[in-house]
Amino acid sequence: MPKISQAQRDARQHQILDAALACFSENGFHQTGMADIVKRSGLSHGAVYLYFQSKDDIIEALAVDRHRQEAIRSAVTDQVEEPIAALRALVRAYARWLTDPGATLIQRVGVNGWSEALRNERVRAGVVEGIEAPRRLITDLIESAQSRGLWSRHTNPDAIARTLIALFQGLLLQKVWNQPLDIDAIVGTVDQMLDALATAQAPIKPRKQKRP
Repeated sequence: MPKISQAQRDARQHQILDAALACFSENGFHQTGMADIVKRSGLSHGAVYLYFQSKDDIIEALAVDRHRQEAIRSAVTDQVEEPIAALRALVRAYARWLTDPGATLIQRVGVNGWSEALRNERVRAGVVEGIEAPRRLITDLIESAQSRGLWSRHTNPDAIARTLIALFQGLLLQKVWNQPLDIDAIVGTVDQMLDALATAQAPIKPRKQKRP
């Protein structure tokens, strides 16, 4: 078998993953078999199995590729020294991705991955990893802002991070359901939420009533 360059290997691998992405987006994980992916890729069975031994291998590879895209979006925060501004930049980067027509397939497959994670431990590990990276990033940004006196210490950074992630997940779900989303209004609302959290006051404890 003639040797091929690394660039050719990478191109074939992406060709297979693109085919799998299209199949999974149209029919879900369970209704898609390796034969469907092979046919969609235009390669031979042998060529496909040279890169991926099973459908689970392909699903895992797609999860890794998705994490790489998320890392690129998160990298925007490295360009902003002020942590609150970095947090807002991250929100806007996610909003741009959410409205990117080229991201539709991976978004649909990502939602399919949430249900698949309930039964497939390998997929679950990838989904959890995809949540952990932004959770740590958001938590670190808020803790940095708190240490500089820019953010209220009466808030829990991890709780805020998980709440924002849940918000993003909900928006993604609405997007793949083809619900109309006013992204500008949503980003503005998130900004207002961040402003309120950054200046949050300690909760007022109710006074104990004196017994007569």
